[in-house]
Amino acid sequence: MPEPAEARPRVTVTVDGAPWSVPAGASIAAAFTEHGTPGWRRTRRRAEPRGLSCGIGVCFDCLVTVNGVPGVRACLAQARDGDVITTEKGSGFAERGA
Repeated sequence: MPEPAEARPRVTVTVDGAPWSVPAGASIAAAFTEHGTPGWRRTRRRAEPRGLSCGIGVCFDCLVTVNGVPGVRACLAQARDGDVITTEKGSGFAERGA
């Protein structure tokens, strides 16, 4: 049985310029959820929040940029110490100038 998140060692990631402490081995989506951010990507037309939806990498609602790589599915990516995570707008893939 896995140990509770609060008992795990923690790592530090930077999200939109702010340092976050998250459980080691947690997904990036879990980090957003733990920090009270259920929606971190905004849709292109209506700026509606999107975040963890399917949790298995099918829907693309949870896209973020990690260490300069856009379009990373937060539900599938593990938060690693020192990661720099940036939220995305529109279709993801770091909409340039949009």
